[in-house]
Amino acid sequence: MNAKKAAAKPARGHPRKAAAGAKSRPEAGIASIDELMAYAYALELEAAERYAEFADAMEAHNNREVAELFRKLARIENRHAEQVLEEMGWVSPPDAPHGGYKWEGFEAPESGDVTELHYLMQPYHALQIALHNEKRAHAFFGSLVKQARNAKVRKAAQEMEQEEAEHVRLIEEWIKRTPKPDADWAIDPDPPVLAD
Repeated sequence: MNAKKAAAKPARGHPRKAAAGAKSRPEAGIASIDELMAYAYALELEAAERYAEFADAMEAHNNREVAELFRKLARIENRHAEQVLEEMGWVSPPDAPHGGYKWEGFEAPESGDVTELHYLMQPYHALQIALHNEKRAHAFFGSLVKQARNAKVRKAAQEMEQEEAEHVRLIEEWIKRTPKPDADWAIDPDPPVLAD
């Protein structure tokens, strides 16, 4: 992340909690590099947390291979969040913008959709989820580039957009090396049964 360095900040709030229920878009409202990078941090942190939740869900279904892949994705996203802190010189997470984060939906664009999980999913499916998330993050920063009124914010958003484009490319390469599942991957001859 190549944004301007900022002074260290005091302890901050949790991004997902600060965003609860926000449904508008932030594009033109981001007025500073600090605010842009707070959004970037929240985006990456929420992605890391969601992938960790996905890993836990896959472990609960004894799908260890996919669980480990989601853990790896969580570590990658966590590292991206740490890079934002390092680049900005922040010793703790940034405060949410006044009024909370305003995402297009209820969560950051890089957070995976829980409805996409299936207890028999394979690594290929997990990477498809990651690819979709990276594309949404790329589009998010692309919209900031088009709508930002501040030239410094626009330039930093463009750098973030380029980084997300690189993440998309890396996931696409990873998918090419990952076996596609058979057409009957979701068929379970002994499906789980819930007790009354």
